[in-house]
Amino acid sequence: MKKVTCTAPVNIAVIKYWGKRNEKLILPINSSLSVTLHQDQLKTTTTVAASREFTEDRIWLNGKEDNINHPRLQSCLREIRRLARKRRSSGGHGGVSRILNDKVHICSVNNFPTAAGLASSAAGYACLVLYLSVYTLAKLYGVEGELSEIARQGSGSACRSMYGGFVQWLMGDRADGKDSLAQQVEAESHWPDLRILILVASAEKKHVGSTAGMQTSVETSPLLKFRAESVVPGRMEEMIEAIRKKDFEAFGQLTMKDSNQFHATCLDTYPPIFYLNQVSQRIISLVHRYNGHYGQTKVAYSFDAGPNAVIFTLEPTLNEFVEVVKRCFPPEANGDPYLKGLPVGPAPLSQELLSAVETDVCPGGICYMIVTQPGPGPAESADLSLDLLGPDGLPKPSA
Repeated sequence: MKKVTCTAPVNIAVIKYWGKRNEKLILPINSSLSVTLHQDQLKTTTTVAASREFTEDRIWLNGKEDNINHPRLQSCLREIRRLARKRRSSGGHGGVSRILNDKVHICSVNNFPTAAGLASSAAGYACLVLYLSVYTLAKLYGVEGELSEIARQGSGSACRSMYGGFVQWLMGDRADGKDSLAQQVEAESHWPDLRILILVASAEKKHVGSTAGMQTSVETSPLLKFRAESVVPGRMEEMIEAIRKKDFEAFGQLTMKDSNQFHATCLDTYPPIFYLNQVSQRIISLVHRYNGHYGQTKVAYSFDAGPNAVIFTLEPTLNEFVEVVKRCFPPEANGDPYLKGLPVGPAPLSQELLSAVETDVCPGGICYMIVTQPGPGPAESADLSLDLLGPDGLPKPSA
C-alpha cells in the first residue's frame, strides 16, 4: 500500500465568483480573486492510499463515508490517472506503474464549519476535498505541472487554493477551458500585517447550496450578467493594484462593494436567495459605523454564500476591533472558546468610539471568532500523526 497525506487551505474571495458558462467543465462567467487563509487556523487534511488489496475506490469525509461516484470526483480521478499513464509511457517514474491499476481510498477531515458558507468561496467543503484529492493524488502518482485546470473541474473556485497568498482565477475565453486557470498574484509574505477575522454567525447548513444558487442566478438575474461583463473586469485590475501597493483603503472598499453586489445579485435572482441574516446585517452596520468614526476604511467585510462575516483589517487595528465585536456581540454563555486562532491582546475603547458603535448589543449573535492571516498553499506532509488511514486502508478512529 502506498499512502500520501497533504494539507490545503481555505480561500476567501474578495472579488466573487458566482455563475458558470459551462457547468460540466466548471468555467466561470467572470474572473475572481481570493486570499488564501493560513493553515495554522483553517485547513483540510487528506490522506490518499492505493493498494491492490482494495476492491473499490472509497472516500470518507469528516468520519462518514461518502459517494465516490460523484461525477466531479470521478472526472478528477480519471484525469490524474491519465496524466500518470502519460508520464509512465514517456519514461517517468517506474514505481507509478505498480499502483496505476490499484483502487484508492481517500479520507479527509477539516477544522472549520462545513456547509455554513464559511468555506463557500471554495464551493463548500466537499468540493475543497475534491480539489485536495487532486493535489494528493498527483503526489501519489508522481504527476507534476499545472493542476489547477483539473482541480477546477472538481471544485470550482477551490482551484484558487492551489497557491498561497493572493490568487486570481482567470475566467478564460476558450470553450475547452484550457485558459481558465488559477494564478498567484502575490505570495502570502507580501502583506505581512494583513489580518483576517472570521465571525461565525451560524454553523448551520445553508438553505440554498452554492451550486444550485448560482445556476438559478445565471438563469434569472440581469444584474449578474451586467456584473460579469461590465463590473468585474475593472474591479479585478483595481484589486490587483491595491494588493500590490498594499493600499488597504482601496482594498477594503473594493472588497465590501463586491460583497454587496454579489448579495444584490442573489436578491435579483428569482426567486430571491437570502444568504445573510440579521446578525450579518448588524455586522455590516458595525463596520461602517466603526470606519465612519475614524473617517477612513480601517476594517472591511466580505460575505460568501452564508451569514458568516470575513473581516479584513491591519494588525494595528485588530485588537481594538476585536474588543468592539466582543462588546457588540458578547458570548451568550461560557463554553467553547469565543476567540480562536492568532493571539489578540486587550485594547481600551474610548467613550467616543463606544458611542459610535454600541447602538444595538446582540448577545450570542456570534458563536465564535477565528483570527488568521494570509498563508501558504497546499503541501505534502511527512507528519505521521496527520495520516488518516490505518494499515488496513480504513479511517483511523480519530479520523
